[in-house]
Amino acid sequence: MVEKTEIQWGKEQLIIETGKLAKQASAAVTVQYGGTVVLVTVVMSKKPREGLDFFPLTVEYKEKTYAAGKIPGGFFKREGRPTEKEILTSRLIDRPIRPLFPKGLYNEVQVIAMVLSSDGKNDSDVLAMIGASCALTISDIPFAGPVGTIKIGRVNDEFIINPTYEELEQSSLEIILAGINNGVVMIESGAQEVPEATMLEAMKFGYDNLKPIIQLQEDFAAKCGKKKTDVELKQLSEELCLKVKELSLEKLVDVYKISNKEQREEQMGLIANDLIENLITTDSPYTEADVKAALGKVEKEQVRRMILENSIRVDGRSSTEIRDISCEVGALPRTHGAAVFTRGQTQSLSVTTLGTSADEQRIDVLAGESFKSFMLHYNFPPFSVGEARPMRGTSRREIGHGALAERALLPVMPSKDDFPYTVRLVSEVLESNGSSSMASVCAGTLALMDAGVPIKAPVTGIALGLVKDGDNEVVLSDILGLEDHFGDMDFKVTGTKDGVTAIQLDLKIDGVSFELLERALSQAKEGRLFIMDKINAVLAKPREELSEYAPRITVLTVPQEKIKDIIGPGGKVIKKIISDTGVSINIDDDGKVAIASTDSQAAQAAIDIVNGLIAEAEVGKIYNGKITRLMNFGAFCEILPGKEGLVHISELANGFVKNVEDVVKVGDAVKVKVIEIDNMGRVNLSIKQAQPKPEAGEENAQQG
Repeated sequence: MVEKTEIQWGKEQLIIETGKLAKQASAAVTVQYGGTVVLVTVVMSKKPREGLDFFPLTVEYKEKTYAAGKIPGGFFKREGRPTEKEILTSRLIDRPIRPLFPKGLYNEVQVIAMVLSSDGKNDSDVLAMIGASCALTISDIPFAGPVGTIKIGRVNDEFIINPTYEELEQSSLEIILAGINNGVVMIESGAQEVPEATMLEAMKFGYDNLKPIIQLQEDFAAKCGKKKTDVELKQLSEELCLKVKELSLEKLVDVYKISNKEQREEQMGLIANDLIENLITTDSPYTEADVKAALGKVEKEQVRRMILENSIRVDGRSSTEIRDISCEVGALPRTHGAAVFTRGQTQSLSVTTLGTSADEQRIDVLAGESFKSFMLHYNFPPFSVGEARPMRGTSRREIGHGALAERALLPVMPSKDDFPYTVRLVSEVLESNGSSSMASVCAGTLALMDAGVPIKAPVTGIALGLVKDGDNEVVLSDILGLEDHFGDMDFKVTGTKDGVTAIQLDLKIDGVSFELLERALSQAKEGRLFIMDKINAVLAKPREELSEYAPRITVLTVPQEKIKDIIGPGGKVIKKIISDTGVSINIDDDGKVAIASTDSQAAQAAIDIVNGLIAEAEVGKIYNGKITRLMNFGAFCEILPGKEGLVHISELANGFVKNVEDVVKVGDAVKVKVIEIDNMGRVNLSIKQAQPKPEAGEENAQQG
């Protein structure tokens, strides 16, 4: 049976429908907003997967080009590997729903969202998130939802619900907020140096306006929801946990006095081996995986107890203390800019490369085609955590962390008019023990300034954690990997001294209050400013000069009607300029000509040629010319690239000239003066008028 519900939400109706499409899935819904429609399906396997120690949830978001009336480009006329937008949206769907599945669920759950229609106005990401929550809520899959999701913009100091693409271009912030009845569960945000108070106000506005979406799903589930399936949840044996605790607790207390990650992990490995040796016997019902899982549970309890009861962190810091920081710029000899940022056992080497507009990234998505002139790529090799594993392309996590760091730095990047370069920033994570994405932001700031990119202000970032037990809660600054793993929150904040540029929040508990968020934002600002001082002590502002290895770009603005003269028939002229000088040239339709070269003399030669091509001869002006042809009535002389004039035989020299070749030859460099441009545009030149006037005696001698 087809069921449908709708609500006025912002400027459009939000319409949810089920029972019409994909009826063999556990549940399927379509979510429509304006002319954008997303189909979301959820399926759960009948039995749990054997041998797993994690919940096997997979989320796939797919944009079909037919949704926008397009045919895929390239040789294969079908959708290929996921785009960055598809991967990031898949992560957006995954993050708020994952904590709401029951612990111990090892049945495979798959969520697939497909964009069926796109109006080019309303984004489909929030619709896919709502669709995933609604489909799970009405399905027979165990799920502690629903989750409401909303996007907030701010234009002319007014908050907007679900801003369009056009409105987002004018917006000072963009926040995607997910929440349940207990509070906020996920935040993804970018902002133009917006104060913390305004960000918090936007979050409250968003949470108030997503509550109707939660209620809508609850009402929809009451009308057409299925009964939840009783599934087998894998639980650890309480008896085993007690045995493990009895045998390991005393050792764990000593282990967690070791601040060095490698040494601590080595000791934990020895403890695990001892437990396996003692607890697994021929008649034992336990496996190695069971013992390790029980040790992990005991370890988690111990780490959290130390923080909550004794205010002691694993490495001995206070809750607000930041690890030792070191910064280095000019770290590599031949790159355009490079910096190393080390915070504790987390280290990022960031490298800046400057290119021309030809290096821009072309983005072709449902919203239309665009170009990126700033790219940040994040790499997380296995050696950064002391592991040896295959490297099989860029992971979703790497793409997500790179997108967060890019969003953090984008608000301070100069405009194309001020800095006509394409900028690629690569963060190589060389060590990781907590918040490598925030280290990438800090290292990226230094690498950009080292390259001479005129950023508006330095940006720093910090990750905060949370350990909460009832009313007892501790917010931790600059979290370790272990505190992230055993904690309840991962809250990343980036910004300048004037405001926030990006926020990312993920939770493992069912929501946090705005009082806690306000406290965390204030604590994050203190940490960011502390890190800012460390960065400023090394390099406080961008270098005045670009690296000698970076291309120098000069932008000339020429009349649009002159573009054809620079390009020439079949590109003949521009190809010759590039061939002769070795520069690269990019020409925009609006008449901007960008000339790039690492050789200043070559660049100047190309600039002179282009200026010559667009220049017009001026009557009375003297030019350095070159004789190109001889005629019996005079000589033709090139005064500007591609522009010739005639020097009549009577204007070749003072006095009588019988033969042209007696005065000039082809290839001669001469000074000429423009004496006339006739109504047909023909230029008449004079050599003798370009020369100093002779004295009276000299003139008589020449005439004699």
